[in-house]
Formats: sequence, C-alpha cells, structure tokens
Amino acid sequence: MTAPTTMTFFARFESDILAGKKVITIRDASEKDYQPGTVVDVSTLEEGRWFCRLHIESVEPVQFSALTEYHAEQENMTLDELKHVISDIYPGIEELYVITYRVV
Repeated sequence: MTAPTTMTFFARFESDILAGKKVITIRDASEKDYQPGTVVDVSTLEEGRWFCRLHIESVEPVQFSALTEYHAEQENMTLDELKHVISDIYPGIEELYVITYRVV
C-alpha cells in the first residue's frame, strides 16, 4: 500500500501545530497507513487550505482507554479535553493510532 501524502486537521489546531505545541495526532484505523520518514502536505479539513508540511516520525497503535496525560501534553490539551475531542470525532472507537510528526 502506498503511504498517504496528505493530512488534514481542523483549523483550530493549526496554530498549535505551527508553534510546535501539538506534535501528535490520534487517528482511527482508516488513517494508520502513514509511514515514518515520509513528508505530507497538511491542510485544514474545513476549507482544504494548505498550511504546512509534516515529517512523519512514528505511527503506533494505542487503545482509547490507555491514553495518558503524556498523550494529552503532546496534543496541547488536558487528558479530559483529549478524550472528549477523540470521542466526538471517533465515537465508540477503542483502537486508535498515535502519529508523531514534526513541522518541516
């Protein structure tokens, strides 16, 4: 399978990503095929507006129930906020993937 070359984020996360405050994203199985070492173009989900490129550093499975304060810090949120956001986006999904990245 070919690694994805694009990624989208809600516009509200753009400033945290560009400032290096948000360094992971947690996605469901439909987005687990990102490959470490690749670079992806990033745009806003709402408007499709490009805003940066990210180097994918790792893709690791994680259970929703195993999310920790460390994950929340990497998302620039509290753990309660993180779990709420994930539950809104992926209701009822337990199997998730942590994608670690850096802005290039």
